Amino acid sequence: METATFGAGCFWCVEAIYQRVDGVASVTSGYMGGSVENPTYKQVCTGETGHAEVCQIVFDPAKVGFGKLLEVFFHSAHDPTTLNRQGADEGTQYRSVIFYHSEAQKKAAEEAKRKLNDENAFGKPVVTEISPAKTYYKAEDYHQDYFDLHGEQPYCRSVIAPKVEKFEKKLKEEKAAGK
Repeated sequence: METATFGAGCFWCVEAIYQRVDGVASVTSGYMGGSVENPTYKQVCTGETGHAEVCQIVFDPAKVGFGKLLEVFFHSAHDPTTLNRQGADEGTQYRSVIFYHSEAQKKAAEEAKRKLNDENAFGKPVVTEISPAKTYYKAEDYHQDYFDLHGEQPYCRSVIAPKVEKFEKKLKEEKAAGK
C-alpha cells in the first residue's frame, strides 16, 4: 500500500470522490502544510496556520496507479487553476496542493502539471503547489465520511453531489470503454 496526500479545496468533496476510486483502501480528511501542531478545524479555517485541508489516500498500486490518482485530482476533484480558492471557499487552507511522499510521486506530479500547462488543458495555468509531505493531522471525527453520512445537507446536495455524480458518470464511461 502507498499513500497520496492531496489538497483540492474542501476535504469533504475530495474525500467523496476518492472513496469511489477502485484500488483506494481508505481516505481520511485532515490537515497538512502548516506550522501549528495538532490544529483544529476552527484554527485551520482562519487561514493563519498555513495548513491546507487535505485528504490522505491509502491505495493499492497494483490496482490503481499514482498517475490515475493525479488524473482524478486534476480533472475531477477541483479546479487546479484557482489560487487559494475553490468555489465559495477562499483562503490558503483551500489551495490546490499535492504533498508528495516519494521522489517518484514528485516527478509524476511535476510532469502531469507541466503537461497540462503545455497543452493549455484548462485555458489558464495550473497553479497547483507541489511540496514534500509534512506532518499529517487527522481532522476531527465529524469530518470523516462526511458526504456519505450527511448527503442530505444543503452543502452536500448542492456542491458535493454534482461532483460525485459527474465523477461516477465518467467512471462508467471509462469502464464501458475498457479503460
